[in-house]
Amino acid sequence: MNDHPAVEQRLGLVRWLTGHRHGIEGYLYICHRISGIVLLLFLSLHVLVTSSRLFGEETWQTLMSLTHSPALKFLEYLVFVAFAFHATNGVRLILIELGFAVGKAEHPVYPYRGSLHKQRPLMIVLMVVAAVLIVLGGFDALRLGR
Repeated sequence: MNDHPAVEQRLGLVRWLTGHRHGIEGYLYICHRISGIVLLLFLSLHVLVTSSRLFGEETWQTLMSLTHSPALKFLEYLVFVAFAFHATNGVRLILIELGFAVGKAEHPVYPYRGSLHKQRPLMIVLMVVAAVLIVLGGFDALRLGR
């Protein structure tokens, strides 16, 4: 533990990205933030492309022709990866917040075994579900299944 709190506060973005000492849950938190930002950027871009219809058929067709490039197909797949992770991790967070993955109340002694033994298996199951969704989505998005 650092004796100088001012040093820890100056870490800012570095601490935000590295998860510091919070274990796998800290990294899931970071990935949840990043995937949320990616989804927000995609939604904004989607609205812009869709609204290009207001500028006429020619503008619309030009932008839509760009969406068929292999690079954009891959980026679209990455958006799907962000969605699959964000959705499954969101389910995990909702279950924890509603108390289903917290365990019975007990004396708070680190490492909080009641919640640890319920939350870790839940995390593993939902991340496996996310991985399966990502792989299956890859077959369709990248046309590996055909």
